[in-house]
Amino acid sequence: MLDGYGAAPTAYPVYRTVVGLLHCRRKVGGEGSVTESEGERRPAGELEASVLAALWAAGAPQTAAQVRAAISQDLARTTVATLLARLHDKGAIGRRPGTRGFLYFAIEDTNGLTARRMHRALDQGGDDRSLVLARFVEGLSADDEAELRRLLQEDRP
Repeated sequence: MLDGYGAAPTAYPVYRTVVGLLHCRRKVGGEGSVTESEGERRPAGELEASVLAALWAAGAPQTAAQVRAAISQDLARTTVATLLARLHDKGAIGRRPGTRGFLYFAIEDTNGLTARRMHRALDQGGDDRSLVLARFVEGLSADDEAELRRLLQEDRP
């Protein structure tokens, strides 16, 4: 017997969960978000990258309105505010109170953000960190492996 969605009743909760996740990802500017060009998809993280680039270029704390003016996409004020809040929650940017609202600023460069993502992935890799690190090293090029060895042998402060 099929339900009103053409699926077996036991499969409906899974279907609803998958559809819900896809809908959420579209709403926050993820893989399913649509750009100004009809039907063209925006790559995941493109908006966050634009906001970060604007903060790096500014070199000084910026309001949400200043960030909105600096990015190339024509976004609603609330979209920019949401992006800034999410980047702050992720620890990618800092903020401090301004005269009206917050002033946002970059706290790390692109290399620092990449390292942060690598740490987060390692933390989420399961119980065996050693195995995760071993698999990571196996996938390195010879040049990257040599650089990693050099960095590990350096004296640390």
